[in-house]
This record gives sequence, C-alpha cells and structure tokens, in this order.
Amino acid sequence: MTERMILKLDSSGVDKPLLWTAIGLALAGLVMVSSASLQIAETRLGDPFYYALRHGIYLALGLGVGAFVYYAVPLALLERLRFFMLPIALVVLVLVFVPGLGRSVNGSTRWIALPGLTIQASEIVKLCFVLYLAGYVAERKAALENEWKAFLLPLGLLGVLMVLLLLEPDFGAVVVLGITAMGMLFLSGVPTLRFLLIGLIAVALGAVVAVAEPYRVARLMTFTDPWADQFGAGYQLTQSLIAFGRGHLTGVGLGNSVQKLFYLPEAHTDFVYAVMAEELGLMGNIALISGFILLGWRVFRLGHSLEERGFLYHAYLVYGCAFVFCSQAFINLGVNMGMLPTKGLTLPFISYGGSSLLISAAMIGMILRAGAEAEQLKARGRAAR
Repeated sequence: MTERMILKLDSSGVDKPLLWTAIGLALAGLVMVSSASLQIAETRLGDPFYYALRHGIYLALGLGVGAFVYYAVPLALLERLRFFMLPIALVVLVLVFVPGLGRSVNGSTRWIALPGLTIQASEIVKLCFVLYLAGYVAERKAALENEWKAFLLPLGLLGVLMVLLLLEPDFGAVVVLGITAMGMLFLSGVPTLRFLLIGLIAVALGAVVAVAEPYRVARLMTFTDPWADQFGAGYQLTQSLIAFGRGHLTGVGLGNSVQKLFYLPEAHTDFVYAVMAEELGLMGNIALISGFILLGWRVFRLGHSLEERGFLYHAYLVYGCAFVFCSQAFINLGVNMGMLPTKGLTLPFISYGGSSLLISAAMIGMILRAGAEAEQLKARGRAAR
C-alpha cells in the first residue's frame, strides 16, 4: 500500500488509444454542442456562442482535471478514502433539496446552484459509489462469492442512494447506478443464481417505480407508438426520429440541421445525438458509435488485465467507470433512436453539461492511472528480482 502511495507517473504509461479516443469524443462533443446550441443560445441569451464557449471552458477544465488525477492522485489514496465516498454522496443528494441551493428544471430538482457553477448531483454520486464499491469488492471478494450478507450490504446502501435520486426525481441516474453496481458485483464472482434472484427483484421494483408516476407511464406508452401522440407526449421522440430520417447516409451538413431550430427540445443536451445524425448522417453515427465501442473495449480489457495481475481495486474501479460510460451511452443512444423510453440522461463526452464532462474526465484520468500504476509496479517487481 505504501509503495503505491508514492508512485510518480510520467506520460509513458498512458494507454494512448484510450486517451485519444476519449479526447476525440470530447472534441466531437464540442463541435456538436456548438452547432446544436447556436439558435437557442441567441434567442434565450442574446449570444449564439454562449453554450459553445461554456462547453469549451468545461472541456479545458476537464483536460486539467484528468491530467491532475493521472499525475497527482494515487489510487491507493482513493482506496483508503473509500469510506468517505458514501457520506459525500448522501450530502450531495440532500443538498439539492435545500432551499436556495437546489435548482429545478422541468419539474426535477437535480442540480446544486453555486455562484458561477451548477452541479448535477447524480454525476458526483456515480463517481462516489464506484470508488466505494471498488474498494468493497477488492476487500471482500472472497466473501462476496460465498456470503449473502456481503452481497446484500452494498445493495442496501445502493438502495438508500436510489431512493434519494427518485425523490429528485432522476430515474435515468437510478438505472445507470443500478447497472453499474450489479455489473461490478457480477464480475466479482457472486453466484449466478443469487445474482439472478436479486436481479429479478430489482427489475420488479424498477417496474413498480416506472409506473408509479403518470409522466413515466406516458413515456412508456409513447415509446411503443410515438406517432399516436406526436404533438403531445410523443413530440420529443418524433422530432428526434425526423432528425434521423433527414440525415440519410452523409447528413445535411454540419450546422444545417432544421430540427435544432426549436423543433427538437433539448437539442444540445439529451438529444444532441439526433442533431448529429441529421447533420452528419449514417456515416457520422457509425463513427460515433465506433468511438464508444472502442472506448468500452479498451476500458473493460484493461480492467480484465488488472484483475488477472491481482490489482483488484484498480480493476474494479476501471470496471465501474466502464459500466457508467457504456450504460449511459447505450441508454442515451437508444432513447434518441426510439429504442428505449425517454430518460433525462446526457451522452458522455458529447452532450452539453459541465458536471458530466468534468466527472467523465476524472474517470478517464483514474482509468489511465490504474493501468500506468500497474505497469510501474510490475516493472519494479522485475527490477527487484
């Protein structure tokens, strides 16, 4: 542990394909946010480049955050601090309900408003829970394979976070957090039957939660046939599908989207992928999806390699980040294409949103550091022999 705490890394240990894939996605996001937000920014704020400039600033800050995590934050320190992660997550979730701090948008109170900065609580919660659960799995992997208690404890803690997220409400974050937790626990070696039993209970509870609110029922009904109510509950989805239809093979050209001209709501946030499909067409879609597939493959591959070499905390931290990226990207892309019911989830690296971009950058920094630390420790071991 002490040896890992004093590691000093240089850039030679960076997984360059992973790094450049993440940077490429982030730059694509900057281009698409700039394109999708020009008209709405000019109409709302009188400055067509307002959102583009803010997103560019967050991207620059994200690069700084990722570099700082890679060079200056030993993962052993995060492992030691894992017990503070859940209290931090709880405090953040409670703060959104504090008058004067919590900010509501479209009926959901998901943000903490600070001077010059708005923080989405669920983004911090995802990171905190991954940091906690990675340490828990690394410490109790044998118990997870044999004991119900070891399996149920993190699920109980997860349930508390989910209840607070549902009160906001933020059902999309609940789904991502649930997939991440169950994925990490499954990879830890929990017996399949035990895992399936809890999984079935979780699906049943999720179904109950989904139909408990009228707006969620409307989304589910609209998802099956959005054209039946294309000017009501199905409006956003039908406008997204129209964007895809207009894109054809090569798109209408960057900046030439019609749907972003106030037809498609949230064009620069949750539905920026639809604008990209319209402007860059099928070829642009394939490039973006290929980028996410490459990112997911590199991260899961690294996690598997770390686990095989005995770096359990590093491995499950990497796995957790991979599940967050992949599940959120899959859901957002599915929603935009009409394959999944509408949820308020951003597309990692692509959608406008400072909190999402900064947390994603921090996760990339931790992933890269995990691989570099393992390589450096491996090299030290060879030198010692």
